[in-house]
Amino acid sequence: MALKIYTKTGDLGKTSLIGGTKVPKSHIRIDAYGTIDELNSYIGLLGDYFHHSAANSTLKEIQDRLFTIGSSLACDPDKEPLMKIPDLKETDITFLEHEIDRMNDVLPVMKFFVLPGGHAAVSTAHVTRCVCRRAERCCVAMQEHELFVEPLVIKYLNRLSDYLFVLGRFIAHELQVAEVAWKPRVG
Repeated sequence: MALKIYTKTGDLGKTSLIGGTKVPKSHIRIDAYGTIDELNSYIGLLGDYFHHSAANSTLKEIQDRLFTIGSSLACDPDKEPLMKIPDLKETDITFLEHEIDRMNDVLPVMKFFVLPGGHAAVSTAHVTRCVCRRAERCCVAMQEHELFVEPLVIKYLNRLSDYLFVLGRFIAHELQVAEVAWKPRVG
């Protein structure tokens, strides 16, 4: 018999952190790792829209890091030291910076604000960037509420949103799609 996906334990609006601590599903920690899960799903969608071996390899690496972050956020911080949760490392951030620099080397200088659009893959990169920024805001809110979040997580999410912006531009470049310039209405 296959493992059942439903447990019915969340039917009353509570869930358990890794470690067993029960919290309401509206808890900021649940919102944070739920947003990381949403981000991870959009990263997968982005990879499905943009077929580029180097970018897809990087996106898979990012998905692995997001699982690491989600696991960390899903833990009761008082019980986490007793568990074997993978760590995020500073090298994960330098990896993103290297990828940003690599893409920027082939991109034209940005001379205008870029609007999402022009191709489904470009737009998906921008939606993914927005979800990443929301995940970052959730983690910052956790800090403001004195709930533990590893500072490296916030730094990673900040750099990841930069990566996703540049990736959107890179996708447009690779697909030979004109970037959509923002032309503000005056008057």
